[in-house]
Amino acid sequence: MSASISHRVSQIPKSAIHEMTRLSAALDDVAFLSWAKPTSGTPDHINEAAIRAIQDGRTGGYSEPAGLLGLREKIAEKLNTFNGIQASAEEIVVTVGAIEGLSAAVMAAIDPGDEVIIPVPGYSTHIQQVLLASGQPVCVPTVEPDGFRLDIERIQDAVTDRTKAILFCDPNNPTGSVYSKAELEALAEIARRRNLVVITDEAYEYFTFDGHKHESMASLPGMKERTVSAFAFTKTYAMTGWRIGYVHAPKEWVAQIKKAHIPFAICSPVVSQYAAMAALSGPQTCVHQFRAHYEETRNLMCERLDGLNAVFDYQKPKGAYLMFPRIKLPEGNDSFAFARDLLQAARVSTTPGIAFRGESHLRMSFCVPKEMVRNAFDRMATYFKS
Repeated sequence: MSASISHRVSQIPKSAIHEMTRLSAALDDVAFLSWAKPTSGTPDHINEAAIRAIQDGRTGGYSEPAGLLGLREKIAEKLNTFNGIQASAEEIVVTVGAIEGLSAAVMAAIDPGDEVIIPVPGYSTHIQQVLLASGQPVCVPTVEPDGFRLDIERIQDAVTDRTKAILFCDPNNPTGSVYSKAELEALAEIARRRNLVVITDEAYEYFTFDGHKHESMASLPGMKERTVSAFAFTKTYAMTGWRIGYVHAPKEWVAQIKKAHIPFAICSPVVSQYAAMAALSGPQTCVHQFRAHYEETRNLMCERLDGLNAVFDYQKPKGAYLMFPRIKLPEGNDSFAFARDLLQAARVSTTPGIAFRGESHLRMSFCVPKEMVRNAFDRMATYFKS
């Protein structure tokens, strides 16, 4: 083609996450620790609700752009009871996963050239969303020895006259950190003082361990008015393929977010909206079972990493279902090459840390069966010994 590609797209590097997925798919007998998706199936009562909606002829057309009213009412009830956010159905937009809601929120929040502060390591797509909106991501490192906690002083120093927003994931992908209420209150103080909007990705909200608790930024005093909170059914209910999430924001923000949401998606898949309604209305035992399993596999992965302490250092995750160990070997300075070699030689699929602005690390997922963890680490033990 003679026409040129836009700078806003061409500046975005090729996804190391999806490149590893492509390389892994070309091989047989791979132990997968790279996919941040539950390997358990979607619970039966959710599947059955979707089937009934299809059979009843309720899924063939669009919903209103903000989503089915009945679903938004259920979401508002959940936000009030679980997240401490005083929410109404009019403050919610149902989206194509949390990721589309975050994209629409970023588009509504910034103009070309505006800066968005992103703590790193962080989810790579957040940086891409800012770039696609012609904004400037300002990546501020977290404090790894303290469990990847927020560096409030560095965030404060990073704020300029061009800063419009702070965007972060909590619990964090890829590190598994869970920000304390004190950290969030300090961040909220910066946002209030500098008139910034805070955009949060809370997809892993239910999965915290060892007594740590997820706090929603919008529940803090004075923050509901300046926070856009994104949530997902995809992780909570093992519904990654259903592509269903939602954002909560003040009513005046919802009107603007919908302006971006409509050209991106029109509405989220209607069949998925009925499935999501069943997820919220039905038994929540599946969520507790998922969390218990992730805690067990996290503990197993920590034990196995302890056995490879000449190769890896790690911070024990407080939440999510992801581990982000540091590679101690010199070869770890190129995490993509390291992950590729590990895949080719040991048939273990991981995700290179460079994808998350965390070079010299690997992301390993523990939302897999215990046998997959054992298999992967047996192979790594043999590989590194040789």
